[in-house]
Amino acid sequence: MKKSLLAAALLTGFAGAAQANTSVTLYGLLDGGVGYTKFKSDTASASKTGGWDGAQSSNRWGLRGSEDLGDGLKAIFTLESGYSLMNGTQAQGGRLYGREAVLGLKSDAWGTITLGRQGNIAYRWLASVATPFGNNFNQARTAGTFSVAEVRYDNQIQYLTPTISGFQAGVGYSFNADGEQEFKQRDQNEPNVRAVTAGLRYSNGPVAAVLTYDQINDAKTATGIKAKSWNLAGSYDFEVAEVHLGFGITDGGWFGTPSQLRNPELGFGSIRAYNDGFRANSYAVGLSAPVGTRGKLLAGWGMVDPRDNGAAYDGRDLKAQHIFGLAYTYKLSARTNLYAQGAYGKNVSFVSGNKTQSIGVGLRHSF
Repeated sequence: MKKSLLAAALLTGFAGAAQANTSVTLYGLLDGGVGYTKFKSDTASASKTGGWDGAQSSNRWGLRGSEDLGDGLKAIFTLESGYSLMNGTQAQGGRLYGREAVLGLKSDAWGTITLGRQGNIAYRWLASVATPFGNNFNQARTAGTFSVAEVRYDNQIQYLTPTISGFQAGVGYSFNADGEQEFKQRDQNEPNVRAVTAGLRYSNGPVAAVLTYDQINDAKTATGIKAKSWNLAGSYDFEVAEVHLGFGITDGGWFGTPSQLRNPELGFGSIRAYNDGFRANSYAVGLSAPVGTRGKLLAGWGMVDPRDNGAAYDGRDLKAQHIFGLAYTYKLSARTNLYAQGAYGKNVSFVSGNKTQSIGVGLRHSF
């Protein structure tokens, strides 16, 4: 009997030690509401009223874990899946962990290195500084103006330095940005879409500033085009209001257009991923301000001005795209809030007459 009690005590002790060194967290976010969305071109118009899926924040669930290896070093992982609240299907093209799937090491002294499918540096740092919306709030999201602000690369290895006096740097390289890495055959062109992402940020009290660079090579069509994007953003919190400013230059194509700005039924909304000779400047101005103890108001304007059309738009008179956004959130608790939002887009995808608008309300809960 005593031996049994001793064995049970030892097992309990070992389990406690393992739990003390290792942690796994289940987390997630649910966001749904009701809204109205309309797309309009010179030749067609379409609208819908009904359920909104992830209107403030995209729905997701995930597992995040770490193991203490000693001397300030940890093994870390994140598995994060996107899904539709309205029909239960997986997002990100049906990937199980389409939002993030990474394994890595984190050191207090040397920084963090991760490998797998993950966001680029601009996704991590630029989105929330360039505009008050971050990559939230439907058509008003930062990625509508800065194409690299919501990009994920497969097969990516990424390194982030520790933060020193408010500064932090990051760099990443993708061996194939979308899909399984392919073999390069002898005397054949490289079949993999290589991508590079890098950035530098500063955060100290009310001040935040971010500089990012992304490059992706066109391997699938053998054109050799390299799309590039430089972006600079800053914000300052005056307590009564936080001001956001952003500027970017994109050459050789466009990294992506959020699904909220696409309407395949009308044949507009997408911008060419690779476009030799294309160049556009992005500008953003925004602010957010507390309203009482639980409310917050967000407003912003973003413009993408095509300076050079490039081969894909040869002979076309492109117009600057404008997106105006307005949102209000109200906290019911630390993890649950109500929201209302509206957005208006003009010359979407640089086509004169392409307009979009949305308005709706919803509930967001995190766990």
